[in-house]
Amino acid sequence: MKKLMILLTAAALLSTSAFAVKIGGVTLPDTLKAGETTLILNGAGLRKKLWFKVYAGGLYLTQKNNNQNEIINADKPMAIRMHFIYDGVSAKKMVNAWNEGFEAATNDNMAPIQKEINQFNAMFNVKVHEGDIYDIIYIPSEGVSVYFNGKKLGTIPGLAFKKALFGIWLCDDPADSGLKEGMLNQ
Repeated sequence: MKKLMILLTAAALLSTSAFAVKIGGVTLPDTLKAGETTLILNGAGLRKKLWFKVYAGGLYLTQKNNNQNEIINADKPMAIRMHFIYDGVSAKKMVNAWNEGFEAATNDNMAPIQKEINQFNAMFNVKVHEGDIYDIIYIPSEGVSVYFNGKKLGTIPGLAFKKALFGIWLCDDPADSGLKEGMLNQ
């Protein structure tokens, strides 16, 4: 009987917390909604700049996958959550980081999606503080929507833009290789 109680307790603990991740002092949820689709946490890591922890990032997919190219190229619902740990990231620093990431993800060929990049960058016009959350959610029929602390800022259509955007985290030359490994659960 004692063994059964231990097994049941362990199973209950695993079933309620198996996928949620606590990282950098924040907890990323085990699921996110992309329209009507429930996404599961694929993996998570920390975005670091120099020696500072900037944000905890989580990649959410319809099913677990550690193949970066499949994820980048997939025309399926997916999301990235950025839960900020560092207090005081300026809008200018955010946009500069996005542009560096787009350069790497497109092999310096941003021209075909420059209009979309400009729309995206315009959504990052506030200083980000500790505890702020950006959700970047892709739904194939709509495009990439950006949410800041739960408020929708806008949507940018197009699979080409989505590929470049998710490539910032997952391409061969990502913004942060440790974060990429965490998101891919490697």
